[in-house]
Amino acid sequence: MERDDFPLQVLQALNKYCRLKRKPPVTSALIVANTIIYFRSDLLDKVLPMIEEVGFNPHLILKDRDLKRFLVSAFFHLDELHLGGNNMTSLLWKGFQLENSMGSAKFASMVATLLGMSHVTTLLLTKSLTFFNIREPYYLNTSVGFSGVLFAMEVVLNDPKNHNTSVEGLVVPARHAAWAKLIILHILGPKAAFLGHLAGILAGILYLRLKRLSPGQDPLATMVKGVTGVLSCPFKFTQSLFQLWWRRISGRRTVAGKMTGWSLSGVWRCPVCIFYKSRKFKVCKTCGIQRDC
Repeated sequence: MERDDFPLQVLQALNKYCRLKRKPPVTSALIVANTIIYFRSDLLDKVLPMIEEVGFNPHLILKDRDLKRFLVSAFFHLDELHLGGNNMTSLLWKGFQLENSMGSAKFASMVATLLGMSHVTTLLLTKSLTFFNIREPYYLNTSVGFSGVLFAMEVVLNDPKNHNTSVEGLVVPARHAAWAKLIILHILGPKAAFLGHLAGILAGILYLRLKRLSPGQDPLATMVKGVTGVLSCPFKFTQSLFQLWWRRISGRRTVAGKMTGWSLSGVWRCPVCIFYKSRKFKVCKTCGIQRDC
């Protein structure tokens, strides 16, 4: 889009929005938030960080553990053309269709999931390139904007469609539209965040895979459950070792997969505190009474 066409494109987008019978609330909130952050007043200027402080920079995010760059960078834009001409008009069109079809709550969850997935994928891609000694312009580059999420939304939106669509005059199958846009955008604008857009497409594909893996369940919940399961593995392993150790010193045994009571041959009972102790111990550690036999 040329800069001279920007006012016309914005007016057309506003006209379409005003004609909508049902204004999608989450999509509207996202557009308003992005617009307010860019056209911020002096009052907000004191509260909101500068764009240089929140740009998505893989090197700084991994080096400084800067979550602010990881989370907030998508809501900042370079100029009016980047904001309204490219991202917000695209968000209005995609958001209107997706939010009306899946509902506002699920749409909001999807946007949050795609945002996290696309940024994590970008970090993985850029970090992987450093192993081949490729650090510029990807790993050290700083980018902003909502386009990564929009590419992911493009994949989700066109997944069930079997018809063809036009991408910059090129007719392609709808489900391949995101890939066509990625190639065309990179040819027309080599300085565009190629890996960020690619990560958005991969995030959209992963989101659909998770959705098919657990039908009827939110992919965000599926992803959180999977991460929680992985993180809990060391705890479960430690717990199993502790249970095995406790069975040995307490005299418990397992029969047919079930825990039995105390094994009288392996324990003795303190006559004072009435607690069972392992025969390995001659003195009760609870009350200090010595074992008789």
